[in-house]
Amino acid sequence: MITRLFVKASIVAGFITLSVNASGADLSKRQSELKSIQTQISAQQNDLKNTSKQREKLIALLKKDEQAIARAAQRVNETQVSLKNITTQLTELEKQQTSLHKSKIGQQKTLSKQLSSAYLAGNHDYSKMMLNQQNPSTVERMLVYYQYLNNARIKAINELKTTSEQLVKVQNEQLKKQQQLNAVIVDQRQQAKQLANEQNQRQQTLTQIQRTLSSKGAQLEQLQIEEASLKRIVEQAVAAAKSNPSMNGLANQKGKLKWPTKGRVSERFGSSRSGQIKWKGAVLTAPEGQNIKAIAAGKVIYADWLRGFGMVMVVDHGKGYMSLYGHAQTLFKNAGDNVNSGESIALVGRSGGQTEPSLYFEIRHKGQAVDPARYCR
Repeated sequence: MITRLFVKASIVAGFITLSVNASGADLSKRQSELKSIQTQISAQQNDLKNTSKQREKLIALLKKDEQAIARAAQRVNETQVSLKNITTQLTELEKQQTSLHKSKIGQQKTLSKQLSSAYLAGNHDYSKMMLNQQNPSTVERMLVYYQYLNNARIKAINELKTTSEQLVKVQNEQLKKQQQLNAVIVDQRQQAKQLANEQNQRQQTLTQIQRTLSSKGAQLEQLQIEEASLKRIVEQAVAAAKSNPSMNGLANQKGKLKWPTKGRVSERFGSSRSGQIKWKGAVLTAPEGQNIKAIAAGKVIYADWLRGFGMVMVVDHGKGYMSLYGHAQTLFKNAGDNVNSGESIALVGRSGGQTEPSLYFEIRHKGQAVDPARYCR
């Protein structure tokens, strides 16, 4: 059995190595692209038109970097869940082993007492009874008594046998789970290393983007492009939501909903962002990797990378209401999936070119942004 488990573990390890090698090749390719763009920027630094073109190439590269981070972060999260589940199973198996061991000791003591009593008293009395030819009624009662004792011993032997078999089974299962745990720990270390490499690559790309946004005019232009991108997505989401009118919306939930993640509101709805551009949602500063939860039940109508907002999810709640979650590290749901209120749908991240981990959160009604603070307490 241990040999089979070793073979399975070897296969798993081989698969993990193949996955990491593939990710490493993709990372090397993007590093090469970044180096090429850096060379072009240095050679054409004074040419505004060419700088804009290089910026667009860098944005595309940032998208690749952040999508790679999302994949790596999801694998890390999956291994963490596996570790938690296997550890829980091992704890339960240890409890079963302890309980079975106690039962086995008790059953051994009971059987030992029964055998000792039968030897010291039962056998001699039974022989005397048969030789002395006691009256039939007494003989019958004694036969019933000895049959009862014999049945009790057989039952005790069978119970001890069953307990011993269960104990061996639990011990084998413990060995199997421990080997799984070891394999998952190795996997987690490899995935965490890959995630760190992807984050380092993203930071290099982001540094180059910032160099192309040295003027306020360039920064404002960038924000306008990002707002236009978000507007298109919202329009598409509104159109998609029309075909799903069965949900109840959020009108009756004002002031009752929980914020999607625990954190500090660093930017509020309606406050100035840059020039005439204002925030159409709230920004919650929170630890990277923290869970983002759906504020209400609904259906995912968008789940992808969006310029300026990174990994974004839009959830339709019916009656023209939708919620939007941006800057995520990774997304757990795809377009078309149903979500429950309070269900984890993503992790807090820095995607979209953010330097600090946060969640960008919007609530919209019929396409128009509304203050999320009116709905979330």
